[in-house]
Amino acid sequence: MVAAISKAPLDKKKVKKVTDKKVIIGPPNLTRFERARIIGARALQLALGAPPFISVPPNIKDPISLAIAELQSKALPISIRRTLPDGRYQDIPIDDLLD
Repeated sequence: MVAAISKAPLDKKKVKKVTDKKVIIGPPNLTRFERARIIGARALQLALGAPPFISVPPNIKDPISLAIAELQSKALPISIRRTLPDGRYQDIPIDDLLD
């Protein structure tokens, strides 16, 4: 049985996108949880045949190492959406979060 979900419509005025260029929601760096999620998702894509965004070095043999190398070279076109409990959110490119 599927759990019941509230069918109340979202108040469009309550959900707001934060359009500031600087990181205002969460820490200024990529968290370890975000990093793990990005590496895991990208490694799965690579394992299923997605083309790599960088040239593959000869010492890399597995998709996880390749995903880490892509993340470190800032080649991934991914944004992190950080959400606050009140519905506001900010989309942050990972280039801005990598140190």
